[in-house]
Amino acid sequence: MQFLGNSVARFRYVFGICSPFPFPKGERTEARDCCRKLGCRIKTPSLPSPLERRTTAQDHKLQSYTTALVAIALATALNLYAQENPEIAPRAVPVAAGPNDVARFLAGMPVPADSPLAPLTHNPAWHEHAAFFEEQFSKLNVRQLEKIHAWQQTYLPQSLQPIPAAFYMFSGPDFLYVDQFFPKAAVYVLCGKEALGPPPDPLRIGNLSGALGNLENALKSSLNTTYFITKDMKIDLHVQNLNGVLPILYTFLARADKSITNVTFGSVSGSGVFEGAAPGKKGGGAPGVRIKYTDNQSGDSQTVYYFMTDISDGGIKASPGFLKFCQRSGVGSSFLKSSSYLIFENGFGTIRNFILEHSRVIVQDDAGIPVAYFDPNKWNLRLFGVYLGPIELFKQHYQPRLQELFQQSNPPPLDFGFGYRWNYKEANLMVAERK
Repeated sequence: MQFLGNSVARFRYVFGICSPFPFPKGERTEARDCCRKLGCRIKTPSLPSPLERRTTAQDHKLQSYTTALVAIALATALNLYAQENPEIAPRAVPVAAGPNDVARFLAGMPVPADSPLAPLTHNPAWHEHAAFFEEQFSKLNVRQLEKIHAWQQTYLPQSLQPIPAAFYMFSGPDFLYVDQFFPKAAVYVLCGKEALGPPPDPLRIGNLSGALGNLENALKSSLNTTYFITKDMKIDLHVQNLNGVLPILYTFLARADKSITNVTFGSVSGSGVFEGAAPGKKGGGAPGVRIKYTDNQSGDSQTVYYFMTDISDGGIKASPGFLKFCQRSGVGSSFLKSSSYLIFENGFGTIRNFILEHSRVIVQDDAGIPVAYFDPNKWNLRLFGVYLGPIELFKQHYQPRLQELFQQSNPPPLDFGFGYRWNYKEANLMVAERK
């Protein structure tokens, strides 16, 4: 019954208290039929004569008072009628929730009582989801994050200082680890070939249990190892209404104790400038999203960008805007982990050179930049853990020189997993610092 949401003027028209008010096509008949069912007396309105227009101030007051009473009476009657006839009761239009509420909801964390998502947190499916993530992130904190923090304090305290930018090439939605290793970056630049997807909207999800279950599956490999399985992520997140990398980014931001303040979709121009646009609207360059947030512990305002782009030599040549955007971000730090050894290939020289030229510190596993590209006159290398060579899938990228360096330096052990070697007893980590 669409006319229920209209103004008092329309109620006045139905009862003939004032001159006709234009209803949308078909709405007058609906209103009159409903009133007949309720036993209302309907007066067919007509245009007032000149004499009728000469009303006194008292008449106006009486008319307004009568209008208010009629409106209240009609609203009450219609409410009762809707309760008795639920098949015609109006459906509430969902009010969009803010991105921070959405992030907390997807992360299985409480939302404000007045949030449009608050009623959904009473759903048993959400309770199961919240319990699952609470358990998984608690285990992750003990197994990985607390140990990473202790390692930082001892071996890389400079990573806890503010830096202008942290570059994480081949990252996908893995905000979790770059935030741990470089928590004070003003800007994080992430990229991958995984699509952004639309803004996640739990209010429009038909099968909430299925959608949340698929989000859990998409994160499972990252939480249990240290990397995403891209194939599984595509299957899991495209089955339900949570598409693309945004649900994962939102979840990691919320679980890292960040409050999202603004989300802007857009693309990067040919000159390297991020230009906002409506979600899903294609721009001239790599599509991306800018998420501004506040770190709840420090109060710092920070920004993370994610771009869907091809950073092979051919991809950068065809669409140079992303690399120009990175260049405009200045010299910062770089993070490389579980990057499929792509930088070993001849077709990725441009992005490899960018990282070497625009980084003061590089933290990586053996799948990052090959050790042969680090000029000893420009870089200090520190090694951690053990080098057992690549896993079977990438065994062709074994580095004899890196094996020699590990044997010569007797590096400190790691007590947390890193990269494809998620078992800490087999993991390796390299810190390269510009001289």
